[in-house]
Amino acid sequence: MKNTFGHNISVTLFGESHGAEIGAVIDGLGAGIPVNTDNISKRLSLRRPWGKVSTSRREDDNFRIVSGVFNGYTTGSALCILIPNKDTDSSKYSSLARTPRPGHADYTAFCKYNGYQDYRGGGHFSGRITAPLVAAGSIISDALKAKGINICTHLYEIAGIKDTPFGMTPSETFMDDINNSLFAVIDPEKGEQMTKAIEQAAASGDSVGGILETMVTGLPAGVGEPWFDSVESLLSHGLFSIPAVKGVEFGAGFEMSKMRGSEANDSFLYENGKVVTATNNNGGINGGITNGMPVLFRTAVKPTPSIFISQNTVDLETGENTVLSLAGRHDPCIVHRARVVVDSVTAITLADLLCTRFGTDWLGGK
Repeated sequence: MKNTFGHNISVTLFGESHGAEIGAVIDGLGAGIPVNTDNISKRLSLRRPWGKVSTSRREDDNFRIVSGVFNGYTTGSALCILIPNKDTDSSKYSSLARTPRPGHADYTAFCKYNGYQDYRGGGHFSGRITAPLVAAGSIISDALKAKGINICTHLYEIAGIKDTPFGMTPSETFMDDINNSLFAVIDPEKGEQMTKAIEQAAASGDSVGGILETMVTGLPAGVGEPWFDSVESLLSHGLFSIPAVKGVEFGAGFEMSKMRGSEANDSFLYENGKVVTATNNNGGINGGITNGMPVLFRTAVKPTPSIFISQNTVDLETGENTVLSLAGRHDPCIVHRARVVVDSVTAITLADLLCTRFGTDWLGGK
């Protein structure tokens, strides 16, 4: 089982949904990076479930940093974050050892680990493991912001209801407002419609999915590698590691396949002594390398596979077909909770790419 992502800066995840603790180890961070624990708590609260649009499992995420930080700054050694699991109920999961849930990793985990996997709450495959990922990403996001690089994700679409898309160059204040909102939409009216759609799905025992749109401003031109370590390939690698992500597109994405070159190409021009593009169909990336415009991409998140409608499955012990009716606590939608996870993975990936370009001390305090 491989649980580590990154080259210069790497993040290793560990733990299970119903285990004692979950956590992350960040290795490769330069010394002297401020660690703001209030910001970590704030970002964890954005991932936390709330109201009728989320699971009723409520974890307080009281994290501990047990290494790599001294007097509020990174030391340059491995930084370890631990988060306890407190609000667990494993009583509803005993049958899942032999009857895999459709859409989940239960069956594939059984095949790979020969039945020894922890199946409670999805075990190591659970979205619960994104909590330490967010904590790690928070530290790196703050370091990037200190360098003028801002990351923002909003709920582009849920249950077919679309929010207003990002403009070409949103202001830092606008991005901060979105990042600070619990239900991250640009158009509040669309947010209300999305909330109702999630609640309706929950009332019927079903679930919905959606699309997140992410913009990164302040990235210098020239970051990224051609071919296998391009900005798109490494971001996609990280984003597809988030549970329930099934698609990633950059800039105009699949819509570019319908355009002519004269429409798809982003014309260059000088503006205030700087090279910019008139449009951003390529999402701020050419040849796998940033061109100085905002990096823009969208991430598709599937409907939560845990639903309260009966589904067909198999009994792995008897080899017979059977029907599965779930109990327990499950999200009718995870899109609104996943957006801060996308921000975190984006920060980790871009910091790694920036350290390839400028050196591993680039994010440091001096």
